[in-house]
Amino acid sequence: MKERFAKLLLGEDMSGGGKGVSSALALSNAITNHAASVFGEQAQLEPMSADRKARWRREIDWLLSVTDHIVELVPSQQVGNDGTKMEIMTTQQRRDLLINIPALRKLDAMLISYLDDFKDQNEFWYVQIDEENSEIGNTDRKDDKWWLPTVKVPPNGLSDISRKWLQFQKESVNQVLKAAMAINAQVLMEMDIPEAYIDSLPKNGKASLGDYLYRSITAEYFDPEQFLASVDLSTEHKVLDLKNRIEASVVIWKRKMHNKDGKTWSSVVSLEKREQFEERAETILHLLKHRFPGTPQSALDACKIQFNKDVGQSVLESYSRVLESLAYTVMSRIEDVLYADQVVQDPIKKIYSRSSSELKEEMENQDSSEGRVSLTLSDFMGWPFEQDKGNEKLPGNFDSLLCSEESELKKLPRIVTPKKVSYIEKVENLGGLRSPTSRH
Repeated sequence: MKERFAKLLLGEDMSGGGKGVSSALALSNAITNHAASVFGEQAQLEPMSADRKARWRREIDWLLSVTDHIVELVPSQQVGNDGTKMEIMTTQQRRDLLINIPALRKLDAMLISYLDDFKDQNEFWYVQIDEENSEIGNTDRKDDKWWLPTVKVPPNGLSDISRKWLQFQKESVNQVLKAAMAINAQVLMEMDIPEAYIDSLPKNGKASLGDYLYRSITAEYFDPEQFLASVDLSTEHKVLDLKNRIEASVVIWKRKMHNKDGKTWSSVVSLEKREQFEERAETILHLLKHRFPGTPQSALDACKIQFNKDVGQSVLESYSRVLESLAYTVMSRIEDVLYADQVVQDPIKKIYSRSSSELKEEMENQDSSEGRVSLTLSDFMGWPFEQDKGNEKLPGNFDSLLCSEESELKKLPRIVTPKKVSYIEKVENLGGLRSPTSRH
């Protein structure tokens, strides 16, 4: 513990030469690296070992203990010996930390408990890469998860009970993923935009977007879905490039609307039009976040994390980000099992030989056609989550497990929501999340 905090105090520069990073960034890196060392081994749906659990809990408690000393003054009443009351100021943990740290701890415990639920499962198993060729009828993986062990299911596929239970587990993890994403997005939004990022911006939004994107966003008729269909989002790099361009234009327009930009700009575009363009760009960003939530951090987000000096915000951002990554990992492993079951049910599809994006889109279309609609972020905030239990009673401990999971979902912690996100109402009913990629 002394060694860990000595490294944090020195900003990761153990030479003591003063060349280390800020305390906020050092703490953020420490949480990220610790999560990578513990959860990076989670390649299968199985409980974490007792040693890994203890190591994760012990060191994350050390790192989070810093926030106990980030306080603010709040009014309180004190009663004297003679019965007189006086108002005094007392210290209390800063409000955003007081609300979100317990919420993130709860999400953390829930994700680990979901992994523990797979302890006694026996309807699927894994074949390691070196054992794969010895399996008769094994389908070679050609998607973006080629390094993971291949999932195997019985010749007739999973039982209906196991399939329903896996779907329930997937929805449960999806809710945790949405919660972690909401907290992370809120913290990043509240971070100040660094001057280094502002200095790198072009003089206007058109220069940032390019002619085609600018014309599309500023056209008289604008449909965000049609806009995304018209641009190339075939690779992660292209999605990230689009996000960087739009975020830069949003920052430029906001600064110009508030007269904070020293650069000259034309008055041809009215303030109302500029606000409309900014709102359209925010809508596109929100759609991109929910369609590709696992894309690497944008240039703006990375710059905010690098130059942020608020230790409390750094802890919230990094902790929510690593939980978001773990939630994705668990949900992705569940999807692997469901894909393997679908291969057995309909071998002609050759699911494992197709791209991951095609697989995810096909599964989502199938979910919609069967009437299973993923919950939106606004649904999550109220947690009106009900699982269709059907008429079939689950044998063994599945009934008690489902009941306990459902009751636990209804008790999810409070989180701080954004103060102003006017575009959410327009897109909150678009459907569920697509599985992101890990963001360690």
